[in-house]
Amino acid sequence: MKKEYLVLDKVEGPLIVLSGVEDIAYGEIIDITLDNGKHRKGKVIKIDGTKIVAQVFEGTSGLSTSNTSVKFSGKPFEISLSREILGRVFNGIGKPIDRGGDIYSNIVHNVNGRPMNPVAREYPRNYIQTGISSIDCLATLIRGQKLPIFSGNGMPHNELAAQIVKQARIASEANQEFAVVFAAIGVKHDDADYFRKSFEDAGVLEQVVMFLNLANDPIVERIITPRCALSAAEYLAFEEGMHILVIMTDITSYCEALREVSAAREEVPSRKGYPGYLYSDLASLYERAGVMKDKPGSITFLPILTMPNDDITHPIPDLTGYITEGQIVLSRELFQKNIYPPINVLPSLSRLMKDGIGEGYTREDHSDVSNQLFAAYSRVQDVRALAQIIGEDDLSEVDKKYMKFGNLFDSKFITQESDENRSMFETLDLAWEVLAVLPEEELDRLSPEIIKKYFKAGKTGNGKA
Repeated sequence: MKKEYLVLDKVEGPLIVLSGVEDIAYGEIIDITLDNGKHRKGKVIKIDGTKIVAQVFEGTSGLSTSNTSVKFSGKPFEISLSREILGRVFNGIGKPIDRGGDIYSNIVHNVNGRPMNPVAREYPRNYIQTGISSIDCLATLIRGQKLPIFSGNGMPHNELAAQIVKQARIASEANQEFAVVFAAIGVKHDDADYFRKSFEDAGVLEQVVMFLNLANDPIVERIITPRCALSAAEYLAFEEGMHILVIMTDITSYCEALREVSAAREEVPSRKGYPGYLYSDLASLYERAGVMKDKPGSITFLPILTMPNDDITHPIPDLTGYITEGQIVLSRELFQKNIYPPINVLPSLSRLMKDGIGEGYTREDHSDVSNQLFAAYSRVQDVRALAQIIGEDDLSEVDKKYMKFGNLFDSKFITQESDENRSMFETLDLAWEVLAVLPEEELDRLSPEIIKKYFKAGKTGNGKA
């Protein structure tokens, strides 16, 4: 018979403290009943002898030490899953909010996931096309990869996330299904409405599972939201055999919630007040992406985080960079020039890119073209710095060509409309068109065979080079 506890020791912020309990497990879910009959869920986050500390998902507003009863479920936090979750919208703790009814299924998953044995992992191959040239060509998203987007406050990362959800696709393969799991953490109501309306208007909502944690929701729910989303992704990928792209915005909101709960627990803070276990906590999310042997599906993870004060050395982007396989960095300077998407290609990279592109995946020239674009655009930065000192008129003829290449690269290759979906071949052809501005002898990262096959075509297509 389950015991019911009628008196709390303390209610503090999002936490409650209860003593005199027995046989309790860490992470166990509790059912809290108020004197008005309403129920809330909580989770045990600390055990000290017979005393426990639990975080309340729906918040502690209205709770007191005497008007509350607590029962322990003996289970971790779980959500019901089936293929019916596709096209549905849930709140931050997995409850439907789209008036479509509850998910009834005998398949129930622990949101904390099942750790993926490193031996069972398969090396990621092949790619996911986003339709965005600066990502597809220069920082290709590989299936099973963890590739974060580093943004800043006020930059269009929400628009970029929505565009990727609408445009993302895999190369057509027999019996291969693709879907997106989208989680918004701590977003405003208008942002949540923007995401939902964008997906509906684009006709992709049926292939999207949405988890929306709003800014006015209890802060503790933000810690559960990404775990609910990843549990849904694991089910669809490894039990239904689908290729799943998980997009989350904003990981910084998740880390802020973690810091607030850590402070309420009176834990010793680490850098900038974040808990010392921030690295392992983020890793427990990021490492749930990947490809498993003998499983047809995959989970690709694209977390978006806003860097406080655009500081890439801040603990959140810093630790994220250690765990993930590259990053896509948004530039405030490009954003101020009205360039969309404002992706700064030089600090952006995809460490797994080399193993999912080229002949058999994208096109034989992809790797060489990518290297040449990086090298040429890096030279452009030096030329622009020199032009600020001596003026453009005094630049050498070759440097003037690089200036022209840089301007064309920004305005034609990086810049595209928020609803413009470029195929991989269109992106690579556009790269050759931009490179055609440069003299052939400057293309030192391209083999003579590749130049002979593609460079003249790009030059002809440009017409003005």
